[in-house]
Amino acid sequence: MVLKLLLVILSVLACFPTFANGISTEAISLTSHWVGFAALAIFALAYVFVIFEEKFHMRKSKPMLLAAGLIWVFIAVIYQQVGDIHSAEVAIRHNFLEYAELFFFLLVAMTYINSMLERQVFDALRDVLIIKGFSYRALFWLTGILAFFISPIADNLTTALIMCAVILAVGQGKPKFIAIGCVNIVVAANAGGAFSPFGDITTLMVWQKGLIDFETFFKLFIPSVVNFLIPALIMQFALPLGKPDAIAAEQVKIKKGGLVIVGLFLATIVTAVSFHNFLHLPPVFGMMTGLAYLKFYGFYLREFGNTHIDKSDIPTSHEVEDDFDIFDKIAKAEWDTLFFFYGVILAVGGLGFIGYLSLTSSFIYGELGPTTANILVGILSAIVDNIPVMFAVLSMQPEMSQLQWLLVTLTAGVGGSLLSIGSAAGVALMGQARGQYTFFTHLKWTPVIALGYFASIWVHFLVNG
Repeated sequence: MVLKLLLVILSVLACFPTFANGISTEAISLTSHWVGFAALAIFALAYVFVIFEEKFHMRKSKPMLLAAGLIWVFIAVIYQQVGDIHSAEVAIRHNFLEYAELFFFLLVAMTYINSMLERQVFDALRDVLIIKGFSYRALFWLTGILAFFISPIADNLTTALIMCAVILAVGQGKPKFIAIGCVNIVVAANAGGAFSPFGDITTLMVWQKGLIDFETFFKLFIPSVVNFLIPALIMQFALPLGKPDAIAAEQVKIKKGGLVIVGLFLATIVTAVSFHNFLHLPPVFGMMTGLAYLKFYGFYLREFGNTHIDKSDIPTSHEVEDDFDIFDKIAKAEWDTLFFFYGVILAVGGLGFIGYLSLTSSFIYGELGPTTANILVGILSAIVDNIPVMFAVLSMQPEMSQLQWLLVTLTAGVGGSLLSIGSAAGVALMGQARGQYTFFTHLKWTPVIALGYFASIWVHFLVNG
C-alpha cells in the first residue's frame, strides 16, 4: 500500500515542469531544489527515530533503510526526467560496493566475537575479576584498562558490555560506583578503539579507504591513552572506599576450543593486514579467508570434538552440550546494526550525490581550516552517531595531510564519549545498567571527559606533528 502510494505521488510530481527547471544533464545540482530539501528532511526525521530508539521501541535500522530508499528514489526520478538514466545507477552501485566491503568485514568479526562468547571466553574473564575480591578503586582501574586494551582487538561495544557486567555484579548497593564505573568503561572502550582499525567502525572505514596504513594507526596510541587517563584520574576520587562483599560463585570454565578461536581471530586479523599491505587487496578478502579458518575448526569441533560423548545415549531432541554450529554464530550477528550501516551509507551517499557534502566540505574545511573542522567532527559525533559523520568526511575527501586524517580518526572515535548517546558503547550500557547509568549521570562528568578530549588533541600534535 505504501509503495503504491509512493508511486502515485512520484507520477504526479513528474507531470510538473518545475521538476527539471534549471537543470542541465551535464551537472545536476539539487542543493537548492525541493528534492534536496526533502532528502535532508527525510534523513533528519529518520535520525530522530534513531536517537530515540529506546523511547519509540523501534530498531534503528528501520527508519534508516526507508530513508535511504526514498532519497535514491527521488534522485533517480529527477535524473530520468532530464534523460540521464545511468548516473544515479553508477553512483548508487559505488555506495553499495563500499557498504558491501564493510558488511562482510564486520560479519566475520561479529561471528568470531559470538563464537568466543559461546565458548565462554569472556565469561571466564569476568568471573576472575568478580571472585578475586578487588577494591572498588582496583575494579574501576581494572575494568577501564581491560576495556582500553580489549576494544582494539574486539570492538568497543562488546568490550563495554563485558566490563559493565563485572561492574554490575560487584557494585550491588553502590549506584555511585556503578555510574562512575560505566562512564569510565565507555571512555576507555572508545579511546582504545581509536588507535586500531578493528576497534571502531570509523577507524575501519578510514583503513579500508586506504587513507592511513595499518601500522600508522598506532601513532594514536599515546593520545588515546591520554584521552582515557585524564578523566579516570579525576573520577577515581569520587569512588566509594573499601571493597565489595565477597561473592561466592563457581568460576565459569572456557569451553573446548575457546582459546583456539581467540588465536584464529588473531590469525584472521594478520591475514587481513597481509592482504592489504603485501598483496594490495582489500582487507575484507583477508577477513573472509579468515572465516574459513573458523569454519574448518568448527567442522573439527563438531566431528571430532565430542568423541568423549556417546551421542547414542542422548535423546534426539537435545543438543550435545558442546556442539558448535558456525552458522548459528553468523545468525546471531548484530543484524540491526549491519542494516543500520546500510541505511546510513546509502543515505549519506545520496546527500553527497545531491551536492550537500561538497558544500559542507568547502565551508568547514575551506573556511574554518582542517584542524578546527576535525575537532568539530568529534564534538558533532557526540550528538549524532560518529558513523554517518565519518562517512560524510570520507565522502567529502577534503585535501588533508596524514596528521589531519589521524586527527579526525581520533576525534571521531573518542568524541562520542562526551555524551552517553554519542557511542554504541554508551547507548548499550544505558540499557544494561538501566536507572544506574543514565544520560545525566554521564553528563555530570562531561567537562572532565572534554578535558581529556582536548588534551588528547594537544598530545597528538605534540607527538605526531
